[in-house]
Amino acid sequence: MSEKEIMKPKKKNPIIVYQGEPGAYSEMAARNFFGKNVSAIGLKTFEDAFIALENKTADYAVLPIENSSTGAIRQVYDLLEQYDYFFIGETTVQVNHALLVLPGTKINDIKTVYSHEQGLFQCESFLNEHPEWKRIPQDDTAGSARVVAQKQDKSKAAICSVLAAEIYGLEVLKEKINTKAANTTRFLILSPTEEIQVKRDKFCISFTSNHNPETLTQVLNVFTSNKVILLRIESRPIPNRNWEYMFFIECIGDLLTEEMSCIIPEIKKIAPDVRVLGNFQSNL
Repeated sequence: MSEKEIMKPKKKNPIIVYQGEPGAYSEMAARNFFGKNVSAIGLKTFEDAFIALENKTADYAVLPIENSSTGAIRQVYDLLEQYDYFFIGETTVQVNHALLVLPGTKINDIKTVYSHEQGLFQCESFLNEHPEWKRIPQDDTAGSARVVAQKQDKSKAAICSVLAAEIYGLEVLKEKINTKAANTTRFLILSPTEEIQVKRDKFCISFTSNHNPETLTQVLNVFTSNKVILLRIESRPIPNRNWEYMFFIECIGDLLTEEMSCIIPEIKKIAPDVRVLGNFQSNL
């Protein structure tokens, strides 16, 4: 594991939370970022991870933000609107989905397939070859393996990682069933408090549109005039505020440098509710 992938956390022996069961891709992401010996705890939902930070029962949360095949993880973006947390880093995990079954199961035995909704989407081409299979979404991919192991029914299968097969005593019937071979999920590392990272080459901000159709254009002009490279723009509707949106923008740069010190003040003149979500080292 490279030096870039492992961060030395600000807190000694930090408690990390993620959404999912042991063997989930999120657990792999936590170990990628903090090291294999980190204390990582799986929780049932994405919001449970946010609440753990709020209640101070965890120091950091590792959550998926986008997949190279299926795009943004909208549930996480919606929660980012509700909680004022900070990004201290990111990591990526190569997703290699496998079809897991009880030992001795044949493909013709299968009638039902379990996985996270993203896992089902990412394996749609393979699943379309078996239209008779019922697809049942679960809270996470590794949890689907646990369901199959518990039910002890050869008509049921799970789509998840090969690691989950080892954990839950299942058999890998078929590997690499995701539609796109280059299937990668990007994870953000969240903290309830802001941390200044030693290495910083990427920053993220959020702001609201406030019914002004020109807000986004004007903000983008700030980046253009200062020659800032934009990496990603995501928008989410704001609950109970019709036709208003929260924008999330990721850019290349270190906001603590003199040449970029004007960026945020300029944007605050244009858009309400501007927040700097983080300035950290890119993993891409």
